Amino acid sequence: MASSPTDIPLLPEFRDNPFINRLPPQLSQRKAWQFLSDPPEFSPAERSYPIHLRMNCLYRLRRFFEPLEHHLRLESAFSTLLRQGYVSRNPLQTDYIRRLQDGHERILARDLTAGRHYVGGTAEGFALIGASGAGKSTAINRILSYYPQVITHDEPFSLQQVVWLKLDCPHQGSPKQLCMHFFQELDLALGTRTFAQFGKTRNPVDLMMAQMAQLANRHALGVLIIDEIQHLTLAKGVGRDALLNFLVTLINTIGIPVITIGTMGALSLFQDDFRQARRANGLGCAVWERLPPESAWDHFVNVLWKYQWTRQETPLTDEIRQILYEESQGVIDVLIKLFMLAQLQVMEQSAFRNTPEVMDARLFRETAARHLKIIEPMMRALKTNNQREISKYDDLRSLDSHVWQVFQNAMPQPESFLPPEPELDSEKDRESDEVDPLIGALVQVGLAPDLATLMAAKVRALHPDASVLELIGYVPALLQEPAQAAPKKGNRPARKKTPRKPAVSRISDIAREGQEAGRSGEESLIAAGLVRRPHFGDAALC
Repeated sequence: MASSPTDIPLLPEFRDNPFINRLPPQLSQRKAWQFLSDPPEFSPAERSYPIHLRMNCLYRLRRFFEPLEHHLRLESAFSTLLRQGYVSRNPLQTDYIRRLQDGHERILARDLTAGRHYVGGTAEGFALIGASGAGKSTAINRILSYYPQVITHDEPFSLQQVVWLKLDCPHQGSPKQLCMHFFQELDLALGTRTFAQFGKTRNPVDLMMAQMAQLANRHALGVLIIDEIQHLTLAKGVGRDALLNFLVTLINTIGIPVITIGTMGALSLFQDDFRQARRANGLGCAVWERLPPESAWDHFVNVLWKYQWTRQETPLTDEIRQILYEESQGVIDVLIKLFMLAQLQVMEQSAFRNTPEVMDARLFRETAARHLKIIEPMMRALKTNNQREISKYDDLRSLDSHVWQVFQNAMPQPESFLPPEPELDSEKDRESDEVDPLIGALVQVGLAPDLATLMAAKVRALHPDASVLELIGYVPALLQEPAQAAPKKGNRPARKKTPRKPAVSRISDIAREGQEAGRSGEESLIAAGLVRRPHFGDAALC
């Protein structure tokens, strides 16, 4: 973790604040790009690896992250939000002690607005709303990894500072569930038992909220991140308004910055609630749309295109670039998965058909039609720009699971699981890898495949040294053998059945007529069209 260098000047409001001084230094735009970037490991030599190894290489693209301009703006906003939230919570000043005293009053009164002191705050809220698959959660997780979650202070006081805490919004929008998630995540960060102490379901929600606020103050929580805020749209009753009001109170009264992250379906939450919209716009309410086919899109595709694990490297053409946009509609996550699946498909085709591993526009269309069908309603809404329909399809987790299953199903490739070929000791062993000519002949004269297989096994067991033509001659006799008598009912005599002349007897007749005409049995069967003439040498078998 980076440490604060001595040659970087501190602003006056930062200089004497231990909560800010122990943070890593703020990043310049260039350094932020370098830190956020997460390219997959890649070597052109890996293109010559066996397919089952290259599929593992291909799966590295799941972690691929190329920062764009809006990601850098998010990093800068988060850095400012974190530090400004600590300005009014300097532990060396009396305001910090007053905040803790007010927190005790709130617990006793079970009222977040209670307190004897008014302490002005510098915290703001920030809302990040964007299309599913735009990289919101990935970007915020990369930013959070730059900051230690917990900083231990020994002097001039003993304190465990929690720099950030990230929660998922409860599916039912329950403030009590949010508090319980808070206690659980705080225990994971600090190794404490706050959930056992405060998270009991019988505790009233107002007491839980007051205890959560006091713990956030006591541990100098820097930023609270609430992800999947669109879950509030499913909340019934007063749950939605209660949770939004709680988040506003954390910002206004407690002075803790709150970042809410959600898909486009969450936009109505901030448009409908004026106070939350005002707080969300403290540093800006960022809305990340899907990328238009402009410079940022071209840059991302150019970087992504370098990571090809196909045996042949395919150049990027304008036609391919256009198809990639049509099939992904500017959604980064869909683009990456389409690129992965297309490479997987061309590798599988090469394994089975021995074709070159070259990607083209047709391949991407086929891959999208085959593997992106699971999100087809969402993609159709994006292509028609139907905002009402788009808001219904704001979750790409089903595609994530689908891609994982596709790779699992493909994972061993034929190269990796074919058993070693046994040594061929006889002509019979060489014929075993081909279609059994005896079974093929029996099927051609009218026997069902399962019966033909059974008859072939029987005659071979009875006459192991016979040729194929001789074995064919033995089949009619086996077919004419009476089946085991079934138990009779009453005294009714069994009806005599005239045995049908099996179709196989035709083979014997053809062979006998051929011998009388001076032809071999094989030539007679070939002339009758029941057996194909074999081809040897380099020519393929007919």
